[in-house]
Amino acid sequence: MGVSAGSDMGEDQAAEGPAFDEATETFVAHRNLLFTVAYEMLGSAADAEDVLQETWLRWVTVDLRQVRDQRAYLVRTTTRQALNRLRTLKRRKESYVGPWLPEPMLTAPDVAEDALLAESVSMALMLVLETLSPTERAVFVLREAFDLGYDEIADAVGKSPAAVRQIAHRARKHVDARRPRQTVSPDETRAALHSFRRVLETGDLQGLMDVLAPEVVLVSDGGGIKQAAPRPINGAEKVARFMLGGLGKNQLPITLAPTVVNGNPALVVHLDGELDGVMAVAVDGGRISGLYYVRNPEKLSRVESETPLSRQ
Repeated sequence: MGVSAGSDMGEDQAAEGPAFDEATETFVAHRNLLFTVAYEMLGSAADAEDVLQETWLRWVTVDLRQVRDQRAYLVRTTTRQALNRLRTLKRRKESYVGPWLPEPMLTAPDVAEDALLAESVSMALMLVLETLSPTERAVFVLREAFDLGYDEIADAVGKSPAAVRQIAHRARKHVDARRPRQTVSPDETRAALHSFRRVLETGDLQGLMDVLAPEVVLVSDGGGIKQAAPRPINGAEKVARFMLGGLGKNQLPITLAPTVVNGNPALVVHLDGELDGVMAVAVDGGRISGLYYVRNPEKLSRVESETPLSRQ
């Protein structure tokens, strides 16, 4: 949704003149930030867009003269709408066919250059955030990714600043226990992906196992539309055999091309020239410890054109 969201407002609001123009200008200025907040909370670009639409509908009814900090107001409104949608998403995920992965997005180089932003939208961390409660996730995202103060977060989630401090501590401890042990550079990830791609294309089982960490986990998301493993696969040998077996069954030509998804190096997979999926990875000690394969076609609309993200 760009400013075109205003097309649903009705002529009476569009005719409000300077106030409407100011509201539009402010919303557009912060749109990338608001989308990033919503996406990190929801893991779905489509739902994040819906949240922005809801935020916009509320924003154009506000008397801007009464708003001291417009950016904070918009972030607060976006967070509240995302929290409401998170509860709906939870019910939807309970009936989802097979493992659920976040919706991957092709991102611009500036996202990869912001290490904090790139980590916060990585597939690996987004999956960890799925294990938090909605309020914990909102607090963690606003505090860790966007460095908001406890008072500001308290306004957004409807808790006291003291309670938010406790929630933030609990959420951080939970995430730290599950996130990668060390920060991995994009170059290290690209190197691991290059090796992975080479041995996958040659069908070298032992070579593939050497690229994978012994405790590697493969999560594949077909959404019941495309074939995928019905549950996560653990262990280098099982993952290697699954990957090579799946490729071996295809009689059509497969290409694996480097790309940048969610601010991190990844591979885009084409089958007979048609987009088939996206592979994102987590790397530990130079080997792939997490492999996230999104094949659900309903989640692939954002991998062929860049989605702008921002922490500002």
